[in-house]
Parts: sequence; C-alpha cells; structure tokens
Amino acid sequence: MTTAPNEVIVVKVGSSLLIGENGNVRRKWLETLVSDIAKRHQDGASVIIVSSGSIALGARNLGLEKGGRASLADAQAAASVGQITLSSLWSELLAEHDITAAQMLLTLDDMEDRKRYLNATATLEKLLENRAIPVINENDSVATDEIRFGDNDRLAARVAQAASADRVLLLSDIDGLYDRTAGSETEGQFIGLVEQVDARIMAMADGSSSSGLGSGGMTSKLEAARIANLAGIELSIISGQEDHPLERYQLTNVGTLFKASGQANARKSWLGGRLTSAGTITIDAGAAAALAEGNSLLAAGIITIEGQFERSDVVDIAGADGQIIARGLAEYDALDCAKIIGRRSSELEALLGYSPRSAVVHRNQMVLV
Repeated sequence: MTTAPNEVIVVKVGSSLLIGENGNVRRKWLETLVSDIAKRHQDGASVIIVSSGSIALGARNLGLEKGGRASLADAQAAASVGQITLSSLWSELLAEHDITAAQMLLTLDDMEDRKRYLNATATLEKLLENRAIPVINENDSVATDEIRFGDNDRLAARVAQAASADRVLLLSDIDGLYDRTAGSETEGQFIGLVEQVDARIMAMADGSSSSGLGSGGMTSKLEAARIANLAGIELSIISGQEDHPLERYQLTNVGTLFKASGQANARKSWLGGRLTSAGTITIDAGAAAALAEGNSLLAAGIITIEGQFERSDVVDIAGADGQIIARGLAEYDALDCAKIIGRRSSELEALLGYSPRSAVVHRNQMVLV
C-alpha cells in the first residue's frame, strides 16, 4: 500500500490493540501508530481515526466488572468517563507532531438519518480541509441497544462513505481473513484478496471478539468491507500487533484487501450502507432478475410486505429465499403497497383511487446489496 497526496484514509483502532491485558493503554505502541499517521498526514494525505477504547478505559477507572460491559448502564457510564481519557490521549500524541485533533461522537441514528448524515459529512469535510485529524467513536454514553452500531468496524465504513474516503484500514489482532469453518482448531488458508463479500466469504467469519474488550469480530469486519465496497472504497484488514503497523503494511503488503468495484453515487452509497430499514418487500424470481438488470421494482413482482413503512422510508427488498438483494426508498406506504401486491401497472389506478407512481421502488432510489 502506497499513500498518495490528497488521499483520504480511515484508520480504525480496536480496544484490544489500544488497551493491554493489564488494563492500561499500550502507549509505546500507540506512539508508533501516531508516528505512522503523522507521516501520511505530512505527505499530504488526510487521515480519519476511528478509535475504540472509551468503555474499557472508563471501566478501569470506575472499577466495573467485565470491562464495563456487564450491562448497558455500565457501558454508558464507562464510556462517559473513558471518552475524556481517550480523546485527551489522541490529542496529546497528535499534538507532538503539530497536528490538531478533533473529536466526533456519532450514533447509528446520526448515520441512518439522511439530514444528520449530511451534517456529519459537512463537518468531516471542513475538518479535513483545515488539516485537522478527526478522532471518531460511537457515542456509547447515550446509544441504546436499538440504536447503536455495536462495533467500530461498521462505523469506520460508514464514516468512510461520509468522507468520500479512498480506503479503510481496520487494525486487528490478526493479519487478515482465513478460510476456516466455525470451531475449527486449524488456522486455515490465508486470503489476501477478496473480490466480493458474498455468502461464501461471510461463512468464514467468527463473530466473537477474542480479547473480550471489544464488541466486534470477523463478522463485523466483513460487513464493514461490504459497506465500504458498495461506495467504491477499498478496505483492508491488517495486523496491529506490532509497532508501526501502517509502515509494516506498506512494506510487506500482508493483509486482506477487499477490492471495490465501481463507484456508487452518494445517495446509493448511503442507502447501501444503512443498517436499519422500515420494512421488507419480498419479490419473486422474475422481479429479482429485473432488478439485477437495473430495472425498477414493480407491484407485479411483489409476493409479500412486512413493516409499517411510509412513502420515502428505506425498505429492504428480499428474494423468495429471504436473502436481502436490494435496498431503496419506497414510493408507496405499506397500506397502499398491500393493495397492489402482484398487480399489473394497468390495474393500479382503479385499486388505489389515484394515478399510480411509476414503480414501488424506483431504480434511481435503489442499490443492490
């Protein structure tokens, strides 16, 4: 990996790398990472840091069990204490390289709501324009189980979308993806390049966090890769165990690269990266084939609908097997959509009592996933 001037890089650092087994910050290691980041910054690249660690740091200060994850209340309290330490640490180390740090705390709602997402995009753009390095974490002190990312891997991918980044680097306690089945005691075959995150690739994931400090695992990293790739952003999983992990990756190229194909427009990137939806529309094989060819979703191809969605809400579109194949903005609310399931376009006006729209989900407001 070589860094180009004007490149935007998102670097995600997990709790297991930042915090040692004794519960203290791995400061010497972190200093080498900051040195790597500063070098790229000085070479003209823009860097965004997505950093875990607030819950682990706060739990230590408060004396909470299970790393502060015994309950949601514990996690929220630990995060509110630990975030002060975490942001101060990054600010101090970056300042040693004459770099200004900026803190941004985001929730899932911030990235799922279109207006708030655009606000976050504008803030990131202004910070990078002024050569500050944003340090981003999930706002765990206010997020609930229902409205949280739950891991910073997917947050990093969504931030990359918002910042129109060129690449995401997920620093991990392993050096990439291995082809192995769940529960296998063998290491398996290392995979250096992934062209597409499909069901076969997802089956290789282990959803647990080996350290017990973090909340992610390989599953969250693969989901992050899918989100980034939908926006035309490359993502790499690399080892962060050794000193100078970014320099090490640039010299050795050891890691798993998830290659992006093409570049989606901004709205479709936002749609494809969403983690929540207001409902699900299940379609038949003919409609699924039509979507794959770039067509809109018509009422004739719908089998069932679920959810109480309104017009312009985000809905998932699933095949007959239940697999999500697309996501888009509904042109009808759920009540009217239920009236026209399986009907031809020529029948819709009589059923609805008004002139129908051209599609249930228009291709310009839809992205295949």
